[in-house]
Amino acid sequence: MITIIKNIKVYKPQYFGVKDILIVGEKIGTIHEGISASFKNGVKVNIIDGSGKIAVPGFIDSHVHIIGGGGEGSFKTRTPEIMLTDLTTNGITTVVGCIGVDSVTKNPIALLAKARGLEEEGLTTFIYTGSYRIPVSTITGGVIEDLMAIDKIIGVGEIAISDHRSSQPTFEEFVKVAADARVGGMLSGKAGILDVHLGDGPKMLELITKTVEETEIPITQFLPTHINRNSALFEAGIEYARKGGFIDLTGTDDPEFLGSDIVRVGKGMKRLLAKGISDDNFALSSDAQGSMPIFNEKKEYQGLRLGTAACLWNEIKDCVLKENIPLEIAIKAITSNPARMLKLGNKGRLESGYDADLCLLNESDLELDTVIAKGKIMVQSNKPIFYGTFENRS
Repeated sequence: MITIIKNIKVYKPQYFGVKDILIVGEKIGTIHEGISASFKNGVKVNIIDGSGKIAVPGFIDSHVHIIGGGGEGSFKTRTPEIMLTDLTTNGITTVVGCIGVDSVTKNPIALLAKARGLEEEGLTTFIYTGSYRIPVSTITGGVIEDLMAIDKIIGVGEIAISDHRSSQPTFEEFVKVAADARVGGMLSGKAGILDVHLGDGPKMLELITKTVEETEIPITQFLPTHINRNSALFEAGIEYARKGGFIDLTGTDDPEFLGSDIVRVGKGMKRLLAKGISDDNFALSSDAQGSMPIFNEKKEYQGLRLGTAACLWNEIKDCVLKENIPLEIAIKAITSNPARMLKLGNKGRLESGYDADLCLLNESDLELDTVIAKGKIMVQSNKPIFYGTFENRS
């Protein structure tokens, strides 16, 4: 299949001008002016008019509970697994799956199977081995072994710290997992990133910073997430990023439910930039299908909501339309930045030879119009394209 998108404003994510985009199979062939093509032998050329639209890289969501999370309000609050259209209709073309609090009924083998299923439906998928708790859950029996033997495993996580639901890991236990993640990543040519869940406890980033200060493990081996869950943690995150660390903000469609102290993504990103934090050092993820519980001051369960993939693009629009952050900076948080942090080759940019993962936006309001994953149209005119999967038949 040959696809040409004509006369569209291209953000690589940096602005590149009004161009044509040639897609050949699953790859971007070239981005240039005045592209035209004709073929014999029945080769079909699909022309998309990009007038009045913007092309950006397909979104990378680096923290999704693709098989659902265990609910902290007993069995009835276990959250469901994600469906293909939950992702595609929100512009997500690459997803990284993880396990949450429940690593008993939600295990790495089920996570891997779900990731392979989403890949067969057209997305690019990866997973983290492990879970909230240390010792971590693995498939082969070890972190290094998982990273080396299983293609889809690119790191470890989400490991919980500073949270009453964590396993309260010691410094030695935490360092051991980080060290195995690093070595496994080096031996397999992967990021070996340690995705770290940050709770609202007073120790905040202490285990990570102590590891960086007292061992040879570099600060870039960690991706602490939920950094904007409260203002104190966010301020600590600013200092952490100032030292060269990566930080991950978590989106939400219901900030009021999570409390008044949550730092909204738009305001948080604006503050990061104002404080001189590099726009290469932060990312945004959705925590989709994760349980979002509320506890009182006694750590007693009060209620729960479900994380949604829709928040990812809604938060970026808020950054651009409400906080006046340039699109080419805001969009990096869900494209080139996670691709670089997680060593996802050929992802996160619109460049010749890269995977043909694109989102086409209406220039007037930045609403999603078309989503293309590996050269295949998944959403067009805001409607999912059905290809006969079980989900679509239902």
